[in-house]
Amino acid sequence: MSERPYPDAVDVVIVGSGPTGAAYARILGERAPDAVIAMFEVGPTVSDPPGAHVKNIEDSARRTAAQLASQGPAASAETVSNPGAVKSGQRLARAGTFLLEEGYQYPDEDGLPVAAMSSNVGGMAAHWTAACPRPGGAERIPFLPDLDELLDDAERLLGVTTNAFDGSPFGDLVRERLAKAVDAGRIDATRVQRMPLAVHRREDGRLVWSGSDVVLGDVSRDNPNFALYDESLVTRVLVDDGRAVGVEVRDMHSGAVHTVTASFVVVAGDALRTPQLLWASGIRPAALGRYLNDQAQIVFAVRLRDVPSLAAEVPADGTLAEYSGVSWVPFTDDVPFHGQVMQLDASPVPLAEDDPVQPGSIVGLGLFCAKDLQRDDRVEFDDARRDAYGLPAIGIHYRLTDADRAVLARAQQEIVRLGVAVGDPLDPRPFTMPLGASLHYQGTTRMGQRDDGESVCDADSQVWGTRGLFVAGNGVIPTATACNPTLTSVALAVRGARRIAAALAAGMPVHAEDVAYVENQH
Repeated sequence: MSERPYPDAVDVVIVGSGPTGAAYARILGERAPDAVIAMFEVGPTVSDPPGAHVKNIEDSARRTAAQLASQGPAASAETVSNPGAVKSGQRLARAGTFLLEEGYQYPDEDGLPVAAMSSNVGGMAAHWTAACPRPGGAERIPFLPDLDELLDDAERLLGVTTNAFDGSPFGDLVRERLAKAVDAGRIDATRVQRMPLAVHRREDGRLVWSGSDVVLGDVSRDNPNFALYDESLVTRVLVDDGRAVGVEVRDMHSGAVHTVTASFVVVAGDALRTPQLLWASGIRPAALGRYLNDQAQIVFAVRLRDVPSLAAEVPADGTLAEYSGVSWVPFTDDVPFHGQVMQLDASPVPLAEDDPVQPGSIVGLGLFCAKDLQRDDRVEFDDARRDAYGLPAIGIHYRLTDADRAVLARAQQEIVRLGVAVGDPLDPRPFTMPLGASLHYQGTTRMGQRDDGESVCDADSQVWGTRGLFVAGNGVIPTATACNPTLTSVALAVRGARRIAAALAAGMPVHAEDVAYVENQH
């Protein structure tokens, strides 16, 4: 098999094609259009355009094939399309993702039994729910004075809207009933509202869900200096005299290994594999892999009470969809949950055959809980064992604290209260999802204000002690969040990409002590 024509040298290497890697490519294309950029993705291209959400693939057989191709070393494993179908004790991944074969739980620890990843162009953004709420209260990063402006730009890149489901049945009714149970004493920003979603409707009424393709945009696709290489595994970041100078990349087809030199390297994988690559490269800050946090998730389903009948046939124009009528109950410091409330076309639990389901009348409620951050909650790597890609095997140490269990117990009570306010429960008890089910892992490459052993990178996402090396993804978020993290991680990627663009424009390398740039930005 012939070898692929990888470049010998570029200005910027981006490892990973998820929304944060795509954000780096987009911002660099806008601010440093002459920069030569190579993006490497271990998985295949599963959509046209590359990086698109698989829900946009109308043919069900092609959609299923795209999901299977995204499951990396577990392409033949059993999966579930509805995560609510996972029962206690089961280890099943969502379609399009794959689980760790081992190392997900150690004796006397809670672990993350269903910690999952995707390997495909677009990463998890080819499979996500596209929820993009803003962080609030303690979720926010206190040392970023420009956070709101960065979130604005992240919304632009992701194509966030709040009106895509204005035509969905009963959405206003759900929010009205939730508001009566929630809004008292809350400020406007934390009251019940439409969920911000990375989705829009075409003129024909069909939904278009944002993936990395939307983040990349025409700016990247039309950029002759940008190239995306799929099925290309970066095995090592190269460092010389304390500076990242390139990567080693393996062609997954031929097995050949190439060296690509670069002025800057951005590792934009998930919160498990980004620290894995740094570890494999001998880049090992004290906090690498630590402060791992997931969002424990409680789900509950109800049938709306007292709703008018709809037409017998469900419209085919996209008005009803799997996540129609998505509503948001924001996190607050006093109520440390993030609520995602979705009208479902069908019940998430079996109903009797003689019990017909009114379209739009089944509502699924989910509460995500903020974690009590602990340094010992971590992902670690075993140089003596190798994973399916030949990198040091991943192991996860993870425990729920007494504070976590108290929040979970409170969430179980709260979700029933909210559900009863909306409708009649389909099951009297809420279900606690297996740990890891949120797919919202964070903290393992967390940013900080100083190199004190408690963070991996600075406020611009440059790794402490390795100039020119940046990290991206949910792992960079340093706070305990309950809301979906993608919008925040894209906002942080925007900040890092601006830093690189400024350095390229000035014709100088990025240094942690680059005071002039920092002062200009703040």
